[in-house]
Amino acid sequence: MGPSADTSVCPENDKVGEFRGNSAHSNGRYGLRLFHNMIPRKYPCQPIVYDPTNEADPYWQNPPITAIFEDFVGWKCMRNGAIAKKVGDVRFVNFKTADNMLSGIEFAETDFFGNEMAQVNGGIMIGKTNNTNWQLDAVSPHGIIGPRTERFLIQNVRFYNYNWNDAAALGSCSHCWHPHATDSGARTINTRNLTFDSTVDKKIRYGFPYKAIFRDHDGSLTGKGPNSYASFFTFHLN
Repeated sequence: MGPSADTSVCPENDKVGEFRGNSAHSNGRYGLRLFHNMIPRKYPCQPIVYDPTNEADPYWQNPPITAIFEDFVGWKCMRNGAIAKKVGDVRFVNFKTADNMLSGIEFAETDFFGNEMAQVNGGIMIGKTNNTNWQLDAVSPHGIIGPRTERFLIQNVRFYNYNWNDAAALGSCSHCWHPHATDSGARTINTRNLTFDSTVDKKIRYGFPYKAIFRDHDGSLTGKGPNSYASFFTFHLN
């Protein structure tokens, strides 16, 4: 926009460089925020094309590029240690978060590329430490809040100290706080190789509209074996 606008330059969809070993703490809202969109692809200014005739590579005409954010530490933020708004193949790898008021990590939306590209892979989520802010005692944060869309994966993550008020390791339907902020819900979040310390009293606290599905690929979330599910639904009869 503006006099220097160039429609051949589309930074939201361009390749991301290196992001590794950064930290943020005591921010008024977010430690790390990806906003509005980050959907890296081979041709940034061209649309995503889905080819149903090519099952092996349906996005071959404009394939996604992986963006890795690695070894970030976010703590004591008044909202999220890290949050992503709308993303394609964006991966948070080995993040460590603690003492954040709303959640350690939150993904709001995933875009059209295939399953399990947008993801949290590895890391440690700590609800509360011994050096916490007094304000944290009055709230109930999550470790990771999943998006209000499909195609999201949480794997190889450890959770500690979610053991007060209604705090929980996992949450659903990012930014779905009231009826005007969401659709009917029931989105699926994929999980694999999760570890919950004995200090985690609640693994999942479902967000509004209280319709969500967690597909547990290996049984580490539900304890019910591979390809089990945790879900919660509400029904309204007129």
